[in-house]
Amino acid sequence: MILKTVQSKLSAYVVFAMLFVDSASLGLTQPCVAFSEELTIAAASDLNYAFKDLVAAYEKKTGQHVKLTLGSSGNFFSQISNGAPFDLYFSADIRYPQKLEEVGHAVPGSLYKYAVGRIVLWAPRRAKVDVQKGLDALLDPAVKKIAIANPKHAPYGRAAVAALEYYKFYDRVKERLVFGENISQAAQFVESGACDTGIIALALALAPSMKTAGTFWEIPIESHPPLEQGAVILKNSKNKEAAKQFLEFVKGAEGQETMRRYGFTLPS
Repeated sequence: MILKTVQSKLSAYVVFAMLFVDSASLGLTQPCVAFSEELTIAAASDLNYAFKDLVAAYEKKTGQHVKLTLGSSGNFFSQISNGAPFDLYFSADIRYPQKLEEVGHAVPGSLYKYAVGRIVLWAPRRAKVDVQKGLDALLDPAVKKIAIANPKHAPYGRAAVAALEYYKFYDRVKERLVFGENISQAAQFVESGACDTGIIALALALAPSMKTAGTFWEIPIESHPPLEQGAVILKNSKNKEAAKQFLEFVKGAEGQETMRRYGFTLPS
Protein backbone atom coordinates (compact mmCIF):
# COMPACT_ATOMS: atom_id res chain seq x y z
CA MET A 1 0.00 0.00 0.00
CA ILE A 2 2.86 2.40 0.88
CA LEU A 3 4.61 1.50 -2.39
CA LYS A 4 1.49 2.32 -4.41
CA THR A 5 1.17 5.69 -2.66
CA VAL A 6 4.81 6.55 -3.42
CA GLN A 7 4.37 5.50 -7.05
CA SER A 8 1.22 7.65 -7.34
CA LYS A 9 3.05 10.71 -5.97
CA LEU A 10 5.99 10.11 -8.28
CA SER A 11 3.63 9.91 -11.26
CA ALA A 12 2.04 13.21 -10.28
CA TYR A 13 5.45 14.86 -10.04
CA VAL A 14 6.42 13.49 -13.46
CA VAL A 15 3.23 14.84 -15.05
CA PHE A 16 3.79 18.24 -13.42
CA ALA A 17 7.39 18.33 -14.62
CA MET A 18 6.33 17.48 -18.18
CA LEU A 19 3.78 20.27 -18.15
CA PHE A 20 6.34 22.73 -16.77
CA VAL A 21 8.88 21.84 -19.44
CA ASP A 22 6.27 22.22 -22.18
CA SER A 23 5.28 25.64 -20.84
CA ALA A 24 8.90 26.71 -20.96
CA SER A 25 8.98 25.85 -24.67
CA LEU A 26 6.03 28.21 -25.17
CA GLY A 27 7.88 31.03 -23.44
CA LEU A 28 5.49 30.90 -20.47
CA THR A 29 6.28 31.13 -16.77
CA GLN A 30 3.36 28.96 -15.65
CA PRO A 31 2.62 25.29 -16.45
CA CYS A 32 0.23 24.62 -19.32
CA VAL A 33 -3.29 23.84 -18.23
CA ALA A 34 -5.73 21.54 -20.01
CA PHE A 35 -8.65 23.70 -21.14
CA SER A 36 -11.98 22.11 -21.97
CA GLU A 37 -13.53 25.10 -23.73
CA GLU A 38 -12.69 26.21 -27.27
CA LEU A 39 -10.60 29.38 -27.44
CA THR A 40 -12.24 31.92 -29.75
CA ILE A 41 -10.11 34.58 -31.43
CA ALA A 42 -11.23 37.52 -33.56
CA ALA A 43 -8.28 38.60 -35.71
CA ALA A 44 -7.69 41.22 -38.39
CA SER A 45 -7.54 39.64 -41.82
CA ASP A 46 -3.95 40.74 -42.46
CA LEU A 47 -3.11 37.99 -39.95
CA ASN A 48 -4.66 35.32 -42.20
CA TYR A 49 -1.51 33.34 -43.00
CA ALA A 50 0.60 34.25 -39.97
CA PHE A 51 -2.09 33.25 -37.49
CA LYS A 52 -3.01 30.05 -39.28
CA ASP A 53 0.62 29.00 -38.77
CA LEU A 54 0.59 30.23 -35.17
CA VAL A 55 -2.67 28.51 -34.29
CA ALA A 56 -1.53 25.20 -35.80
CA ALA A 57 1.70 25.33 -33.78
CA TYR A 58 -0.13 26.33 -30.61
CA GLU A 59 -2.73 23.56 -30.92
CA LYS A 60 0.01 21.00 -31.50
CA LYS A 61 1.89 22.10 -28.39
CA THR A 62 -1.04 22.47 -26.03
CA GLY A 63 -3.90 20.33 -27.33
CA GLN A 64 -6.13 23.40 -26.95
CA HIS A 65 -8.59 23.87 -29.82
CA VAL A 66 -8.70 27.39 -31.26
CA LYS A 67 -11.50 28.85 -33.37
CA LEU A 68 -9.99 31.64 -35.48
CA THR A 69 -12.34 34.18 -37.10
CA LEU A 70 -10.81 36.67 -39.54
CA GLY A 71 -12.33 39.97 -40.62
CA SER A 72 -12.03 43.75 -40.53
CA SER A 73 -10.89 45.30 -37.26
CA GLY A 74 -13.65 47.90 -37.29
CA ASN A 75 -16.42 45.35 -37.77
CA PHE A 76 -15.02 43.23 -34.93
CA PHE A 77 -14.89 46.31 -32.72
CA SER A 78 -18.61 46.92 -33.32
CA GLN A 79 -19.48 43.27 -32.73
CA ILE A 80 -17.47 43.06 -29.50
CA SER A 81 -18.97 46.34 -28.27
CA ASN A 82 -22.36 44.67 -28.71
CA GLY A 83 -21.41 41.52 -26.81
CA ALA A 84 -19.93 39.17 -29.43
CA PRO A 85 -18.54 36.15 -27.51
CA PHE A 86 -14.82 36.19 -28.33
CA ASP A 87 -12.00 35.49 -25.89
CA LEU A 88 -9.25 37.43 -27.65
CA TYR A 89 -9.23 40.31 -30.13
CA PHE A 90 -6.24 41.01 -32.42
CA SER A 91 -6.79 44.31 -34.22
CA ALA A 92 -4.86 45.90 -37.09
CA ASP A 93 -5.39 49.24 -35.33
CA ILE A 94 -4.39 49.39 -31.67
CA ARG A 95 -6.92 52.17 -31.07
CA TYR A 96 -9.83 49.71 -31.23
CA PRO A 97 -8.63 47.50 -28.34
CA GLN A 98 -7.61 50.66 -26.45
CA LYS A 99 -11.20 51.89 -26.69
CA LEU A 100 -12.51 48.53 -25.51
CA GLU A 101 -10.23 48.69 -22.48
CA GLU A 102 -11.31 52.28 -21.76
CA VAL A 103 -15.03 51.39 -21.70
CA GLY A 104 -14.57 48.19 -19.70
CA HIS A 105 -14.96 45.56 -22.42
CA ALA A 106 -11.37 44.29 -22.05
CA VAL A 107 -9.42 42.81 -19.15
CA PRO A 108 -7.48 45.72 -17.58
CA GLY A 109 -3.76 45.54 -18.32
CA SER A 110 -4.10 42.93 -21.07
CA LEU A 111 -3.53 45.39 -23.97
CA TYR A 112 -0.48 44.37 -25.99
CA LYS A 113 1.01 45.98 -29.11
CA TYR A 114 1.97 42.83 -30.96
CA ALA A 115 3.23 44.28 -34.27
CA VAL A 116 3.45 47.13 -36.76
CA GLY A 117 2.16 46.31 -40.25
CA ARG A 118 3.25 47.47 -43.71
CA ILE A 119 1.40 48.04 -46.97
CA VAL A 120 2.57 47.15 -50.48
CA LEU A 121 1.48 47.60 -54.07
CA TRP A 122 0.90 44.06 -55.40
CA ALA A 123 0.15 42.78 -58.89
CA PRO A 124 -0.13 39.26 -60.32
CA ARG A 125 2.61 38.29 -62.77
CA ARG A 126 0.04 37.68 -65.50
CA ALA A 127 -1.03 41.34 -65.39
CA LYS A 128 2.43 42.47 -66.51
CA VAL A 129 2.19 45.62 -64.39
CA ASP A 130 5.60 46.83 -63.26
CA VAL A 131 4.97 47.59 -59.58
CA GLN A 132 8.65 48.46 -59.12
CA LYS A 133 7.72 51.83 -60.66
CA GLY A 134 5.92 52.49 -57.39
CA LEU A 135 2.55 54.19 -57.45
CA ASP A 136 3.31 55.46 -60.95
CA ALA A 137 2.37 51.92 -62.02
CA LEU A 138 -1.26 52.81 -61.23
CA LEU A 139 -1.27 55.16 -64.22
CA ASP A 140 -0.54 52.29 -66.62
CA PRO A 141 -3.47 52.08 -69.11
CA ALA A 142 -3.64 48.34 -68.37
CA VAL A 143 -4.68 49.09 -64.77
CA LYS A 144 -8.47 49.38 -64.87
CA LYS A 145 -9.29 48.40 -61.28
CA ILE A 146 -7.31 48.85 -58.07
CA ALA A 147 -8.25 46.91 -54.95
CA ILE A 148 -7.94 48.28 -51.42
CA ALA A 149 -9.69 47.44 -48.16
CA ASN A 150 -12.71 49.56 -47.24
CA PRO A 151 -11.26 52.56 -45.37
CA LYS A 152 -14.47 52.97 -43.36
CA HIS A 153 -13.64 50.04 -41.10
CA ALA A 154 -10.34 48.51 -42.27
CA PRO A 155 -7.08 50.09 -41.01
CA TYR A 156 -5.18 48.87 -44.08
CA GLY A 157 -7.72 50.62 -46.29
CA ARG A 158 -7.18 53.88 -44.40
CA ALA A 159 -3.42 53.47 -44.79
CA ALA A 160 -3.83 52.89 -48.54
CA VAL A 161 -5.90 56.08 -48.96
CA ALA A 162 -3.40 58.05 -46.86
CA ALA A 163 -0.50 56.86 -49.03
CA LEU A 164 -2.36 57.70 -52.25
CA GLU A 165 -3.11 61.17 -50.91
CA TYR A 166 0.46 61.65 -49.71
CA TYR A 167 1.82 61.04 -53.20
CA LYS A 168 -1.00 63.03 -54.88
CA PHE A 169 -2.45 59.97 -56.61
CA TYR A 170 -5.83 59.65 -54.90
CA ASP A 171 -7.78 62.05 -57.12
CA ARG A 172 -6.21 60.47 -60.20
CA VAL A 173 -7.25 56.90 -59.35
CA LYS A 174 -10.24 57.15 -57.00
CA GLU A 175 -12.75 56.24 -59.75
CA ARG A 176 -10.91 52.94 -60.26
CA LEU A 177 -10.75 51.90 -56.62
CA VAL A 178 -12.58 48.70 -55.64
CA PHE A 179 -13.18 48.18 -51.92
CA GLY A 180 -12.83 44.80 -50.28
CA GLU A 181 -14.68 44.16 -47.02
CA ASN A 182 -11.26 43.65 -45.43
CA ILE A 183 -7.64 43.52 -46.59
CA SER A 184 -7.78 39.78 -47.23
CA GLN A 185 -10.74 40.21 -49.61
CA ALA A 186 -8.93 43.07 -51.37
CA ALA A 187 -5.99 40.74 -51.94
CA GLN A 188 -8.35 38.07 -53.28
CA PHE A 189 -9.77 40.57 -55.80
CA VAL A 190 -6.31 41.02 -57.29
CA GLU A 191 -5.23 37.40 -57.02
CA SER A 192 -8.40 36.21 -58.77
CA GLY A 193 -8.07 38.70 -61.63
CA ALA A 194 -11.11 40.77 -60.65
CA CYS A 195 -8.71 43.70 -60.19
CA ASP A 196 -5.44 44.45 -61.95
CA THR A 197 -3.46 45.54 -58.90
CA GLY A 198 -4.03 46.44 -55.28
CA ILE A 199 -2.62 47.93 -52.11
CA ILE A 200 -2.51 45.10 -49.61
CA ALA A 201 -0.75 44.01 -46.42
CA LEU A 202 2.89 42.93 -46.71
CA ALA A 203 1.95 39.94 -44.54
CA LEU A 204 -0.38 38.71 -47.30
CA ALA A 205 2.10 39.43 -50.11
CA LEU A 206 4.68 37.26 -48.30
CA ALA A 207 2.32 34.27 -48.06
CA PRO A 208 3.70 31.40 -50.21
CA SER A 209 0.82 31.37 -52.70
CA MET A 210 0.83 35.14 -53.31
CA LYS A 211 4.61 35.42 -53.30
CA THR A 212 4.72 32.91 -56.15
CA ALA A 213 1.80 34.43 -58.06
CA GLY A 214 2.82 38.08 -58.01
CA THR A 215 5.30 40.83 -57.24
CA PHE A 216 5.15 43.74 -54.82
CA TRP A 217 6.64 47.12 -53.98
CA GLU A 218 6.78 48.27 -50.37
CA ILE A 219 5.08 51.62 -49.88
CA PRO A 220 7.30 53.90 -47.76
CA ILE A 221 6.14 53.94 -44.16
CA GLU A 222 6.31 57.73 -43.89
CA SER A 223 3.43 58.05 -46.38
CA HIS A 224 0.76 56.89 -43.93
CA PRO A 225 0.08 56.70 -40.18
CA PRO A 226 1.84 53.70 -38.61
CA LEU A 227 -0.21 50.49 -38.60
CA GLU A 228 0.25 49.77 -34.89
CA GLN A 229 -1.59 46.54 -34.14
CA GLY A 230 -2.89 45.59 -30.70
CA ALA A 231 -4.58 42.76 -28.84
CA VAL A 232 -6.67 42.44 -25.68
CA ILE A 233 -8.28 39.70 -23.64
CA LEU A 234 -11.99 40.42 -23.56
CA LYS A 235 -13.85 41.01 -20.30
CA ASN A 236 -16.70 38.63 -21.20
CA SER A 237 -14.33 35.78 -22.05
CA LYS A 238 -15.18 32.49 -20.32
CA ASN A 239 -11.72 31.20 -21.09
CA LYS A 240 -9.40 33.91 -19.76
CA GLU A 241 -6.55 31.59 -18.72
CA ALA A 242 -6.41 30.01 -22.17
CA ALA A 243 -6.54 33.48 -23.74
CA LYS A 244 -3.64 34.58 -21.54
CA GLN A 245 -1.65 31.51 -22.52
CA PHE A 246 -2.17 32.11 -26.25
CA LEU A 247 -1.12 35.74 -25.86
CA GLU A 248 2.05 34.59 -24.10
CA PHE A 249 2.70 32.20 -26.99
CA VAL A 250 2.48 35.09 -29.46
CA LYS A 251 4.98 37.01 -27.31
CA GLY A 252 7.32 34.01 -27.14
CA ALA A 253 10.18 33.04 -29.45
CA GLU A 254 8.14 30.88 -31.84
CA GLY A 255 5.32 33.40 -32.09
CA GLN A 256 7.72 36.28 -32.70
CA GLU A 257 9.60 34.38 -35.38
CA THR A 258 6.35 33.60 -37.22
CA MET A 259 5.29 37.25 -37.14
CA ARG A 260 8.71 38.35 -38.36
CA ARG A 261 8.57 35.84 -41.22
CA TYR A 262 5.40 37.50 -42.48
CA GLY A 263 6.95 40.96 -42.54
CA PHE A 264 5.67 42.44 -39.31
CA THR A 265 7.85 44.82 -37.32
CA LEU A 266 7.85 43.58 -33.73
CA PRO A 267 7.62 45.62 -30.52
CA SER A 268 10.95 46.12 -28.80
